[in-house]
Amino acid sequence: MKKQIKRRLTKQRKVILEELRKTHSHPTADKIFQMVKKRIPHIGFGTVYRNLNLLRDQGEILELVCGKYSCRYDGNIEPHYHFFCFKCKRIFDLDIPVLDELDKRVSEKSGMQVKYHRIDFYGYCKDCKD
Repeated sequence: MKKQIKRRLTKQRKVILEELRKTHSHPTADKIFQMVKKRIPHIGFGTVYRNLNLLRDQGEILELVCGKYSCRYDGNIEPHYHFFCFKCKRIFDLDIPVLDELDKRVSEKSGMQVKYHRIDFYGYCKDCKD
């Protein structure tokens, strides 16, 4: 695990974090750029992207990898599961309890030290399942 370096919360980073935490849509970097640009009109995409990486590295946000070239971001860092819809490509937070005992079982069975786990579910959402 990387050593986390705390950096000061710049205006840009603060706005990016605020915008990401107020949405539940798991936006792409481009969508976050469009959201932030409304508040900071002269911000560049590179600045948004670098700050997303810093916030991820600091544990302030989650990066969800949705394929070889696609990433989405989540402002909710509390342990939770995600559902990825094949058809509409939306990502949903699942309101089900996280199986904390799974970490312990894997640790006991493997002899490894589990810090956390992420489980993602894939299929068709309520709107797309028909």
